[in-house]
Amino acid sequence: MIKKLRWKFIAITMCSIAIVLGIMISIINGLNYYQINQQAGLLLTMLSNNEGRFPEPDHRHRDFKREFSPETPFTTRYFNVVISEDGTIISVNTGKIAAISTHMASEYAKELFYKKKTKGFLENYKYNKIEYHGNSMYIFLDCSSELSTFYSFLLASIIVSLLGMLLVFLLVFFISKIVVKPIADSYEKQKRFITDAGHEIKTPLAIIDANTEVLEMEQGESEWTASIKNQVNRLSSLTERLIFLSKMDEETIIFSMEEFSLSGLISDMAASFQAVAKAQEKVLQLEIEQGVFYYGNESSFRQLLSILIDNAMKYSNPYGNITLSLYQSERKVEFMISNTVDQVPQGNLDRLFERFYRLDSSRNSETGGYGLGLSAAKAIIIAHKGKITAWSDNGKLISFLIVLPISVHK
Repeated sequence: MIKKLRWKFIAITMCSIAIVLGIMISIINGLNYYQINQQAGLLLTMLSNNEGRFPEPDHRHRDFKREFSPETPFTTRYFNVVISEDGTIISVNTGKIAAISTHMASEYAKELFYKKKTKGFLENYKYNKIEYHGNSMYIFLDCSSELSTFYSFLLASIIVSLLGMLLVFLLVFFISKIVVKPIADSYEKQKRFITDAGHEIKTPLAIIDANTEVLEMEQGESEWTASIKNQVNRLSSLTERLIFLSKMDEETIIFSMEEFSLSGLISDMAASFQAVAKAQEKVLQLEIEQGVFYYGNESSFRQLLSILIDNAMKYSNPYGNITLSLYQSERKVEFMISNTVDQVPQGNLDRLFERFYRLDSSRNSETGGYGLGLSAAKAIIIAHKGKITAWSDNGKLISFLIVLPISVHK
């Protein structure tokens, strides 16, 4: 549990940092691209307003002087193509660029003409279409240098962020051990207390039980001795459950695994409760797929089934129905147990797996429950790498679904 808590802390921290870095990189590079696009748009507008060329120095208006340097016309690479309404190339001007031939420029213009494009990007060239003496002129502005700088900066920012994430991960990895240490110490003390207290309680309970039997042999059974024995049994059961959960939390228990018939085990466990169901006038139904085998600890699964079926028997409504179903697919085994109830909250009921949590305290006092059975069931499922969930669709039927991965070990 402490390991999971530590890794959860690391995961949350790293995800938070990754989100912040991702937003920062996106904003910075987005602004960078926006500026490149805006600058290219201004230049393209200038060329469009002057029929595909820069204005002469003497005729450059105030906007040009404010937005661009005097060297801009000499450092800007562009070309234009005039095309008629029927798609015939009339003229090509590539005097301001060396990377584009007349043929390539013509092909670019034809592609845009037939696609009826008027503005945008074509490869590394930002283009614009204008009317030119009854024909169409496509003006292309070379943005390869700016885009190359943009992509280089984008790649560099991503690499630097990833390296920073790696360094932060190493730092958080070592710091997390210090952060969770007080929690780990407290948790270890709690588990040790439960284990030690459980063993200490067992001795006086055994003595009380033995003394009660002696009293019964000498004075005969009475309602008082029966009550004492009943409470001793309840406390013994509670102690065993607490110790079991404490050991499961230590994550050091190694189950002896073997392949067993899960179909047969469920059928056998259900058969042992048939008499109880009949006595309580309840119906226990089985929908078990035959031939389902599972690789796990049979003893713990027997305990799991006992908890779930007993829980369904106790908390189902009078004359209620209890259904056990088992299905197997290629990758998983699904076991579900459902029982009718008088009334439960609708929706997800996974809080039932919390220790000492009970939906109806008065009902649990009648049945002798402590709210630990389902916690123990969940611990067994987790130990087998499975998942267990509880829910009610209509408030009249509660279902527990167990999903187990199919193991290849034998």
